[in-house]
Amino acid sequence: MASKRTLPDPDISHRLRLRDLTIFSSVAESGSMAKAASEMGITQPSVSEAIAGLEQLYGVPLFDRSPRGVQLTPYGQALLKRSAAIFDEVAQSARDVAHLADPESGEIRIACLESFSSTVLAPIMQRFIHLYPRVTINIEHLTSRNADLNGLRARAYDLALMRLDAIAGDIETDDFVMETLFTDQLVIAAGLQNPWLRKKKVTLAALVDEPWILSPPGYWHYTRVTEAFRQQGLEPPKPRIRAFTVMLRMQLLAGGPHISVFSGPVMKLYGAKFGVGAIPVQFPNRPWPVVAITLKRQTQSPVVTEFIATARDVAKSFLGD
Repeated sequence: MASKRTLPDPDISHRLRLRDLTIFSSVAESGSMAKAASEMGITQPSVSEAIAGLEQLYGVPLFDRSPRGVQLTPYGQALLKRSAAIFDEVAQSARDVAHLADPESGEIRIACLESFSSTVLAPIMQRFIHLYPRVTINIEHLTSRNADLNGLRARAYDLALMRLDAIAGDIETDDFVMETLFTDQLVIAAGLQNPWLRKKKVTLAALVDEPWILSPPGYWHYTRVTEAFRQQGLEPPKPRIRAFTVMLRMQLLAGGPHISVFSGPVMKLYGAKFGVGAIPVQFPNRPWPVVAITLKRQTQSPVVTEFIATARDVAKSFLGD
């Protein structure tokens, strides 16, 4: 009969050492105890001793050994996932202490879609920087193709700002806290010299053969325009130009006959500045919430809390939501 595996002690915090978890994570990343020892500047026996101690503490094998190195077992994968959270909390504790010592300092890591960074992110940051001039802000740009929130789960950033329907894959809502900042909408637009702006009412059918500028397939604007035309039994327009960047599309509309589609905030911020207006067409909009997303089981620093509060206030004042 196989021996019964010893279950780990539920209360191991008094025997678990952060140094051992650091060694464990290094071994998991490098796939070799020798490499981990070299990278950390310690001896290989010290690495082996730390891993053996963890395996004894948990009562399970954390790695499968082979002449080619080591590979995480399912138990090791579970520990690695929780270790990431532990290291993040330790790092966050340092940021929290620093913030309490100097409430106007700290760091925040934000991931957002380009459609957000090119619109209301600037006024949000301007107000936040005015309130907290010594806070360091790091911005990571996402696209509709990589907005799967894995970076948030991995603690690569503190906060994600995006449209809810742009998030790729299934959303485990138990993992996240989501707050709606405003509701996005789409506007079909053209340069002020374009005769479509002088019409009282325009149908989508009338615009099928116009020189469209759209984002590439797979992105939000392209998908929503395609859906809108097909809902009315129409073939979607074939874009003359495919361009993702908001500013480039604005400039092309202002100087030519093209038409494109922008979110409501883009038009409010940049329409008049670039000489671009809304074509009076009934676009079948539905609510597209823009949300601030944080990890539920991650202790948020005061800086993140203050940034979300600022984003909420700016969204209300600017968009009237």
